[in-house]
Amino acid sequence: MTDVTAEKSNEVKATAAASGASATERFQAKERSEAASGKERVSTLASEVLAAVHDVIRRHKVTYAEYDALKAWLIQVGLDGEWPLFLDVWVEHVVEEVNNEARPGSKGTIEGPYYVPGAPALSADAALPMREGESGTPLVFQGQVRSADGTLLPGALVDIWQADADGLYAQFAPNLPEWNLRGSVTVDEKGTFRIRTVEPAPYQIPTDGSCGKLIAAAGWHAWRPAHLHLKVSAPGHQTLTTQLYFRGGEHVTDDIASAVKPELVLDPAPAADGNGHEVHYDLELAPEQ
Repeated sequence: MTDVTAEKSNEVKATAAASGASATERFQAKERSEAASGKERVSTLASEVLAAVHDVIRRHKVTYAEYDALKAWLIQVGLDGEWPLFLDVWVEHVVEEVNNEARPGSKGTIEGPYYVPGAPALSADAALPMREGESGTPLVFQGQVRSADGTLLPGALVDIWQADADGLYAQFAPNLPEWNLRGSVTVDEKGTFRIRTVEPAPYQIPTDGSCGKLIAAAGWHAWRPAHLHLKVSAPGHQTLTTQLYFRGGEHVTDDIASAVKPELVLDPAPAADGNGHEVHYDLELAPEQ
């Protein structure tokens, strides 16, 4: 192993070890309702979840050894700070599905654990913050923001974040600038935007903690396909949270987080200047209810 390869390997391992704690810290700082549901709703949901667990135990004749292994694993998930990771990878896609099944406009999908508010403000035609000589194929991502009825939405915000060409996220990996490949773009008077960035890489979710132990024990893979994250907002409209993927990319058809939808797969074309790729994707927001 070369020095460069060893350094990269150590960096990835350090990122996996710190990722859960970072995600937990970010979630705990997130504003949320103190009373998300009334007592009757909590009783219904909790009772049915427990009933489903009881049913699994009865049908599969779970042993005490298996039960103790589960208890130890659940405790370790919390100690590792990996509850946000576990829930975002294996549960959130269904929550997103039922919450947005009747919403008009562009398709949404999971937010994931790596969103950070307050990204640098950028103009409608801008490059994301990145290191000099940032690795990866250059990508121009452009489009228009409209209401679901076709009305243009000038001044809408396109909050975008992504992994780099090594599959690492700023603020969740060591040795990356704070806002690397993160920005908040204000579209122009025609609702259009043009964002210069690099193509992200597929990446493994952290595997050195409790989630990794579950993946290994079950014989699953730990990979997510390359994607761009977007959170798009405009006055009088519901915020759209989504991810965009790349046709033909690795793991588009077997995403561990089950977050890929056909409508979210991009078809990049060679850039007009011959440098990298470009893609056009319009975004439609649903009016507030």
